[in-house]
Amino acid sequence: MPTPQSTVISMRLPADSGHRLKRMARRHGWTPSDASARLVEEGLRRSEFAFLDFRDSPAGRQACIQGSTLAIWEVALLARSYKGDAVAVARHLEWPASKVQAALHYAEAFPDEIQEALAENDSIDFKALKRMLPQAVDFTQAKAAKR
Repeated sequence: MPTPQSTVISMRLPADSGHRLKRMARRHGWTPSDASARLVEEGLRRSEFAFLDFRDSPAGRQACIQGSTLAIWEVALLARSYKGDAVAVARHLEWPASKVQAALHYAEAFPDEIQEALAENDSIDFKALKRMLPQAVDFTQAKAAKR
């Protein structure tokens, strides 16, 4: 979550929290300062958006919907296929419409983050997917072969 401008704010942490912060930073390849800035930003976003959580994934840390396995960009992808109809997406996911709307509000507030994830998803074709997941099966080809 790069920011164009920054400000220095000093804080004091309990020793155990400092150790945990450094461990997290090492795990992600960040500095402790980067890790603390990211955690503060994530905490601020959680306080501003309903149903929001952040999780580590193979693609990095992602904004997700609480109580689900879906990242915000995945809800935005579904919304794109339903022409932005949040109620239809909610019906599809069997979620309350408020959860879908929360995801769409986040996507609207952070369009670059969501567009980057969508573009990354769009760039992966079946050949690339098969390299990552050898057990993957292309069902569209299977259907065509049966005809």
